[in-house]
Amino acid sequence: MNIPSELKYTKDHEWVKIDGDVATVGITDFAQGELGDIVYVEVETLDETLDKDEVFGTVEAVKTVSDLFLPLAGEIIEFNESLEDEPEKVNSDPYGDGWMIKIKISDQSQVEGLLSDSDYKELVGA
Repeated sequence: MNIPSELKYTKDHEWVKIDGDVATVGITDFAQGELGDIVYVEVETLDETLDKDEVFGTVEAVKTVSDLFLPLAGEIIEFNESLEDEPEKVNSDPYGDGWMIKIKISDQSQVEGLLSDSDYKELVGA
């Protein structure tokens, strides 16, 4: 299982890459493995400002649909539109081409509440 050390994580199995006041968010390798083949990613919250833990979209796999929860409060400034035609990128490259959204972070202090790679490994039993 791939859990890059330079990223932060949530208990909801999302990864977060912080670059100044912008965070890139996707689902973890563990999450995509649990979901199975992803067939659709929906984000209808582009240009909206949401609070931490609010639902920002959904990911649909062959067997299930799961909500996506915002790991940090902020404005959703970008959606990875390539996922509309190729949602399978989430399975094949969850930490690269399979990223989902970018957020303009509104409360930097929330970053401290995210999990480290070792905390996340413990959470998933890796």
